[in-house]
Formats: sequence, C-alpha cells, structure tokens
Amino acid sequence: MNVFDALLLPNGSTIKNRIAKAAMEENMADADHAPSAELMRLYQAWAEGGAGLIITGNVMVDGRAMTGPGGVVLQDDQQLEKFKRWAHIGRSGGAQFWLQINHPGRQMQHSLGQKTWAPSPVALELGTLSTRFATPHAMTPSVINEVIQRFANTARLGEQAGFTGVEIHAAHGYLLSQFLSPLTNQRTDEWGGSLENRARLLLAIVKAVRATVSAEFAVAVKLNSADFQRGGFTAEDAKKVVALLNDSGVDLVELSGGSYEAPAMQGEARDGRTLAREAYFVEFARDIQTVANMPVMVTGGIRRRAVAESVVQNGVDMVGIGTALAIDPQLPRDWLSGKDNAPQLPPITWKNKAIAALANMAVVKFQLRRLSRAKKPDPTVSPLRALILQQIGMAFRTRQYRRWVEKRSM
Repeated sequence: MNVFDALLLPNGSTIKNRIAKAAMEENMADADHAPSAELMRLYQAWAEGGAGLIITGNVMVDGRAMTGPGGVVLQDDQQLEKFKRWAHIGRSGGAQFWLQINHPGRQMQHSLGQKTWAPSPVALELGTLSTRFATPHAMTPSVINEVIQRFANTARLGEQAGFTGVEIHAAHGYLLSQFLSPLTNQRTDEWGGSLENRARLLLAIVKAVRATVSAEFAVAVKLNSADFQRGGFTAEDAKKVVALLNDSGVDLVELSGGSYEAPAMQGEARDGRTLAREAYFVEFARDIQTVANMPVMVTGGIRRRAVAESVVQNGVDMVGIGTALAIDPQLPRDWLSGKDNAPQLPPITWKNKAIAALANMAVVKFQLRRLSRAKKPDPTVSPLRALILQQIGMAFRTRQYRRWVEKRSM
C-alpha cells in the first residue's frame, strides 16, 4: 500500500489517494461571511495540486460563535450560491471536498462582542494573552440542543451546496474538545463526569448529522489523540471515544492534538512530552487503529514523501498535510511525478511560547494569503512581519464582523 492507492470509505465512496489537504484556518470570508473570491482562488490551487481529499478551514455552524474574525459561516441558505461555487472549485481536480464544521466554545476572542458558551465556566490560561478571552458561561440544556441542531443544519446545507462530506471538529480545544476534557468539562449532569457523558455531545451531533444527510455523504470526526495537558483528555480516552463512534456511521477519524493552551498541532506539548518533529501523532494513530472500525487519518508535521509512505505502510489509512501544502500546493502532484519536495518553514524559537504559536500561525496564513492572490508563497518571511500583518488584518476583520452582526440584528 502506498500514498497513491485509493481508499474506499464505509459509505461506499472512494478517495483517489491517501493524501489529504488538512484544515487550516484562513479567515478569508467576504463581508457576508461567505467564501470570498480570494478563498476560492486558494482552493483552486489545492484542487489542481493532486490531493485525494481537501478539507476546508473552519466553517462555523453559528455566526455568533466564531473561531476568529473573517471566518466562513454556513447557518442558512442566504449565501448558498457562493458555497456551490466553492464546492465546484474544490472538486474540480477529482478530490473529495469536505467542510470542517465547528463551534469555538470558550476559544472565541471577546473583541468579537458575543456571549461565550462552554461546558463549564473555565477560562483560558494563556499568560498575558488570557485577557483576549472572556470567562465562558456554562451551556444550558437548551443551548446544547441548539448546537446539536446547528451542526446538523450546516451539514445539510453543505450537502445541498455540493460538498461530498463534513468533518465534525472535536479537537484543538474547541467546543466538542472542551466537552471531552475533564479540565474544561466540570459538569455534574448527563453531559459531564464519566467519559461516556463527556462524549455524549459529540455522539449526539454525529447522530443528528448522519440522520440529516444522505448515506453517500461522508461524515468524519477530527479528534485529539490527547490534549497534552496534565489531567486532561488522554490517548486512552481517545481510544474509548473512537470505540464509541464505531457504530455511529462515521466514515473517517482524523487524529491531531492540542489546543490554544497547548499547541501540540505545532509540535509543542505542555505535559512534559516531546513530540517528534515530523508526523507528530503517528504513534497514537497506530494505537487507536487497534479499536477503530473506520479509516484513520493522521495530521501533524508531515512534509516528506518518505514519511508519508511510511505512515501508510504502517497501517494508517490517510495522511493529512497542512503547512507543507501552504508552501507548495502542488506537493501531491510533485510526489506523483517522482520529485521529493519537502517544504518547510523555519522554526520560531521565541521564549514566549504562546506568542511564538501565534507567530507560527501568522506565517502559515501569510502563505495562504499569497496563494489567494495568485502569488508564490514566501516561507522566509519574517515571523514578526507576518504577525504584525496578521494583527492588522484581524483588527479590520473584527470591525467587519461586528458590522455584519449589527446588520443581521436589525
């Protein structure tokens, strides 16, 4: 088995190879928080690049709950024509094209002016950056039920627009990940306590989505292999959650790890563990595959064909690639033609880990913006310059978002 073999999913559909463009948050929505022309141009580059699966950056199920300003929102059919164009572009090279659907929970900056909901009123701990996030309100049963229906509604609209699947985001410290972690879920009702209770929301959302979309439409879950914080969600917990998902109609589980507080998805752990510099989560994936009935995909740091081949040859079904495809969107096509490209960003070794993580994300987003303007990526960009440009852009998009919210409330 190699990375260019096709993968048959449980729903009967096929992914043409084992390489996925993993989700990266772009913050490139237009003024209506729909896919912009720049975002579509970016996905055209990936569609031409040869990946078998393309997964979008965060698409929000609720316009009041954003992972960041400039995020794409799919909560009604007002902008559905733009989503149809986006789906057509993403599928134009033969890839399956999935929406990553998400709710941030407590990981929403208070500058957006919205009420923050989470399983429990536990604030983020980010040192000097903690003030950017409000202490969340504990979700009521009615709010929980509304979130379940919003995920199902967004999935329904995504299928209507022409996407071939959705990926439910339950990793990286966002809402569903917050419910899974005992550090952030301190509830004593049926939504907290035991792992089965903490996983109840994820399972309810999967059930609601699966009941809403057709049998041929893929439903995937992105799950932390661990959240890399002492006392948090563990690799053993992840195995148990995957076992709970086995009979729920899930077509693929993507394994990643970390959160805003412990950005393991960038190769940093907060619980004392050292992560490998490439293919961070492969060891977890191999372990979880012992209980998974569905295909498993691993994402985190992969940039060389030899590593990708090794991952697949060791039994992991798919490899997700993010940053490397921000630098070289043609990477799968290059590998297929025999090239050994291994795109990489210079490491950021700033002492303040939280700000270094922000700078790393800013450098990646700098590459995405260049691709969206039909320019070549520049991996040598100064992290400080990228971060400053990112903050200026965030300020502009925050104002744009607040105007959008105000217009919709009239």
